[in-house]
Amino acid sequence: MTDSSKKEKNMEHTKKRGGRGTRRRAREFALKGIYEWLLSGTDVVSIDASAVEQEDFEQVDAEFYRSLLHGIIENFADLEASYSPHIDREAQSLSPIERSILLIGTYELKNNPQTPYRVVINEAVELAKSFGGTDGYRYVNGVLDKLVPELRAFELKK
Repeated sequence: MTDSSKKEKNMEHTKKRGGRGTRRRAREFALKGIYEWLLSGTDVVSIDASAVEQEDFEQVDAEFYRSLLHGIIENFADLEASYSPHIDREAQSLSPIERSILLIGTYELKNNPQTPYRVVINEAVELAKSFGGTDGYRYVNGVLDKLVPELRAFELKK
């Protein structure tokens, strides 16, 4: 099997209805969970249990979702410290949606080097377009773009 046919088969396998892959859905579920955690302080176990009960959770890369949700909550202070120098106000003043998306993007840039930084930023922008304010995607894009030289310098050298 050639590399391109493997890629196509893998894409078919990971895509579900609506053309969204299982990883994008995992990011969406993680976004909802982080948003809930930021607003109410609900514990991660309860958030996770609630997500698993949702009808469309079967279309999610569950392992990736859990790594995002748990990793972000466990490393919250470090992640906010990473992107805070690149924002124009206190993190607590950000929309909870944009804040959650910045946490996801920062976490992925730091912890998922197998995902190209352009994909990480694109996925964050798509989340912001779907769930955020009118121009929130521009803000998210700008902040994450400024993090790339710090967190993914090895990709920029290629």
